[in-house]
Amino acid sequence: MHKRVLGNSGLEVSALGLGCMGLSHAYGQPPAKADGIALIRAAFERGVTLFDTAEVYGPFTNEQLLGEALQPIRDQVVIATKFGFRDADGSKGVDSRPENIRAVAEASLKRLRTDRIDLFYQHRVDPAVPMEDVAGTVRELIAEGKVKHFGLSEAGVDSIRRAHAVQPVAALQSEYSLWWREPETEILPLLEELGIGFVPFSPLGRGFLTGAMDADTAFDANDFRKGLPRFSEENRRANAGLLEVIGTLAEAKGVSRAQIALAWLLARKPWIVPIPGTTKLHRLDENIGAAAVTLDAQDMADITTALDAITVVGERYPAQLQRATGR
Repeated sequence: MHKRVLGNSGLEVSALGLGCMGLSHAYGQPPAKADGIALIRAAFERGVTLFDTAEVYGPFTNEQLLGEALQPIRDQVVIATKFGFRDADGSKGVDSRPENIRAVAEASLKRLRTDRIDLFYQHRVDPAVPMEDVAGTVRELIAEGKVKHFGLSEAGVDSIRRAHAVQPVAALQSEYSLWWREPETEILPLLEELGIGFVPFSPLGRGFLTGAMDADTAFDANDFRKGLPRFSEENRRANAGLLEVIGTLAEAKGVSRAQIALAWLLARKPWIVPIPGTTKLHRLDENIGAAAVTLDAQDMADITTALDAITVVGERYPAQLQRATGR
């Protein structure tokens, strides 16, 4: 797989990374530990070098899984993890106090079986802690060699500017896909201006854009999507038209819906690196295949025209989660 550099940071990674959350957390029953390790190593063997996790995934178990899987190849990969929730529990609210950032870094280093974190994201903006203090703490961790690069997740324009003024931000991680295009308005222009890379999570719309689910799909009781407005049965039915459009485009190219969705992101900017997640090897192969799909200017224009004619129904988060996105 070809490589990309995240903005002006010099951090080189594979064009597609692997979002590891679903191997331990949020999407129903996770795979067995051995299967998770096998999938992570299979991704590396296929050219993936960026692996994304967080202490809150599990909590803790996802970092432990990734640390064990990558230990034999540690120097050949880029590990991204996150800080910023109280007691590693998203339900308890945010906590980016400097002492907590440091405590998370030390604990994550142990779970990841490494001596440095390549990309350390603030998971969500903490309104109680000045962004200058957050960026300053990460800057100190970088000076100490425990962290290599600073990242933000779901941060808004003001937060990004304030952080970047203290410690250059290597990458912003936020949701971006064919059915969530909000970053195009303010975020993408800002990232280009400041030389910050963009790492879209949920680039396949949490699975919806693959066409693998429909209005009748039943989610496990512990599947995060059960609580997301966009995944209600009514809204999945209402958004079926988007799947039809993507399917038509995919058929014309002789590729899958997932590959169109990922290739579209890759074609948007050379500093965009999507991190699709999966628990299945055949889906991993399908996703990686998107890096070889070429969309020219006319293809992109046709996709934009098609998307602009569609109204996506349903909020991506319930109100309490949306309030935590730093907008």
